[in-house]
Amino acid sequence: MTLVDRFISICHERPDNVAVVQGNEQWSYQDLGALCAKVAHYLLESGISRDDRIAIVLQNSIEYIAVFYGIWAAGGVTVALNTQAKSRDIENWLRHSDAQWLFIDEDHPELQRLLSVESLNVRVVPVTRNRLPKSTTTCPDWQTIIDSKFTFPDVNVQQENLASIIYTSGTTGHPKGVTLTHGNLSSNIDSILKYLKITASDSIINVLPFYYSYGNSILHTHVVTGARLVLENSLLFPHRVIERIATENVTGFSGVPSTYSLILGRGNLADYDLSSLRYMTQAGGPMPPALIDKLINALPGVNFFVMYGQTEATARLTYLEPENLLHKRGSIGKAIPGVEIEIRNTDQQRAAVGETGEICARGPNIMHGYWKDPERTETVIIAGWLHTGDLAHYDKDGYIFIDGRSSDMIKSGGNRISPKEIEEVIQELDGVLEVTVIGVPDSLLGESIKAFIVSVPNSDLDKKTVQFHCKNNLASYKIPKEIVFTDDLPKTASGKVKRFVLQSGSEN
Repeated sequence: MTLVDRFISICHERPDNVAVVQGNEQWSYQDLGALCAKVAHYLLESGISRDDRIAIVLQNSIEYIAVFYGIWAAGGVTVALNTQAKSRDIENWLRHSDAQWLFIDEDHPELQRLLSVESLNVRVVPVTRNRLPKSTTTCPDWQTIIDSKFTFPDVNVQQENLASIIYTSGTTGHPKGVTLTHGNLSSNIDSILKYLKITASDSIINVLPFYYSYGNSILHTHVVTGARLVLENSLLFPHRVIERIATENVTGFSGVPSTYSLILGRGNLADYDLSSLRYMTQAGGPMPPALIDKLINALPGVNFFVMYGQTEATARLTYLEPENLLHKRGSIGKAIPGVEIEIRNTDQQRAAVGETGEICARGPNIMHGYWKDPERTETVIIAGWLHTGDLAHYDKDGYIFIDGRSSDMIKSGGNRISPKEIEEVIQELDGVLEVTVIGVPDSLLGESIKAFIVSVPNSDLDKKTVQFHCKNNLASYKIPKEIVFTDDLPKTASGKVKRFVLQSGSEN
């Protein structure tokens, strides 16, 4: 069964189970299933065809889940986009994916800019979360959906059908769209469920965006088992999240390293009854062992799972069993069920114990490829093996330890950021001669962004101008924290910037 098949079955088998809690409201699986069916009927009656791409720019909500699964129920392909992105990136992704539709929050700050792009051939559906009468609503298409039929249409979705495109970067010239089939998603969710053992009696406080691969896996593992999702879309006040864990009696919590830094740094866990917590998970970049120590000391009865993965692998590749946290300190564990992991040296042979090599993976969770980019696909999927670009080594027991990354991608707060897209934006400014962006160590985010700029002689370009331009054209987490003006950049004989020299200098 595909995930959408399993979700529909849960809606029929457990209609009264609470599916979603947000604020003071809650919805049952019957409520969620009905809204999902309405979206599917609306799309089919509006002429959607099998494999049509439909974009989503929605905050985590019952509407997000209904639209996402409604698209699948109608035979479409979801293109969930970053809600923090600016219109230039959203427009680029829409064009690149050939999306025919866009479901977007009616109060999204980029909505009006997108509507003003005449050449953008996309049907836009603003989504409202209030249930206003039809005569006063500002979202007629969404109101039509609310008024639609609420039985699931009979659409046969197969495991080999394309299910989702997830963009891992937004560079104007060359975006990367990871294509995942229903089979990819089903297999990865099954693997995660085997070790987390989530059932209909479980619930989770979710602070991770659903458009993000990690958040996406949390959504699926819960709705296909009939579990409960308690949505918290902000970590601005970490103590409120901790309080919600206690008051909602949730059994699970997931976060990236910065999530746990905030919770430990700005909230006193001892002040709350967190006895309902059964497990916690971490992914989205390396978490310092010292931070893990603090967490498990504060919550000694909670199982903590360290995990590693990539969007290209649907979500998850390895996990470390909670009982090995201390014994295998700093490890990302071993392969999840159903997946093969092999560390290969420069000769493409299995690395010896202690030898650094590249993590390669094979299994039914590995992506179909990059959307409309067979050349790039061939560079990362070779003979059926995904080459992750991450460097690691085995210990004598076969446990994996990350040594670094062979790519230039920056991981900040769980987000994968392409330096190129930030460089492209800064380069637009008058007065910029050259620019290079790197990631530098950050105790909270894992990495923060630092830009080195060579300006035109006698230019009056300053840090404030650069950051203002970035703020208008990039998501907030992509804005450089540090900006350094320099006379030149270190380069190789061929003219390529030596990023490692800049990074080495930033660590001193």
